[in-house]
Amino acid sequence: MRSHSDLPRVLPLFPLPGALLLPRARLPLHIFEPRYLAMLEDVLKTDHRLIGMIQPRDMPAGCSGSKFHKIGCAGRVTAFSETEDGRYMITLSGISRFKLKHEVEGFTPYLRAEVDWTCFRRDEGGAETDRGFDRQGFLVLLRRYFREIGLSTDWDSLCDAEEELLINSLSMLCPFEPEDKQALLEAPSLECRRETIVTLIEFALRGGSSEEMPQ
Repeated sequence: MRSHSDLPRVLPLFPLPGALLLPRARLPLHIFEPRYLAMLEDVLKTDHRLIGMIQPRDMPAGCSGSKFHKIGCAGRVTAFSETEDGRYMITLSGISRFKLKHEVEGFTPYLRAEVDWTCFRRDEGGAETDRGFDRQGFLVLLRRYFREIGLSTDWDSLCDAEEELLINSLSMLCPFEPEDKQALLEAPSLECRRETIVTLIEFALRGGSSEEMPQ
């Protein structure tokens, strides 16, 4: 697909709390539920091979409204392998974010929705840059955070990674709350996404909880 004009109007949806996909990033997924095995089978028959990742909303009992966030990200199935018991390991490569318009009725066991791509034309371009990025200061803060939560990583690779790859990979991999992941997805620029990560990390290091995060 060369541009947003090539993207389909209707997408199969894969709602998964805490799973974040961003444009030009890759997300590995384990597919085993029958409805999503059916979805994958149907998707592999299409030219675009796109799946829309979207986060469910935490809806209080008795509240009306959409059970999904309005913004998701579509990924193209670029790798898959089947296990002996019929499950699949797949990789989605992020193509573009989308706005959810409404669910589409049909006979599939999985969800489908009509989507709008027009707000995210920037996603089809090349990698973003972050002119205000202080890599050294950011990595110092990140080291403190990883020590605090007991994570290890290849720091040499982080030091050498391009800005977008570094920031987007951390957005996807760090154990932030689902609502925080959604905020990272909806960030209008790479700089804004990096600033959001810094805020989340600083708040976590102060011992705060996601419920106390300033809105």
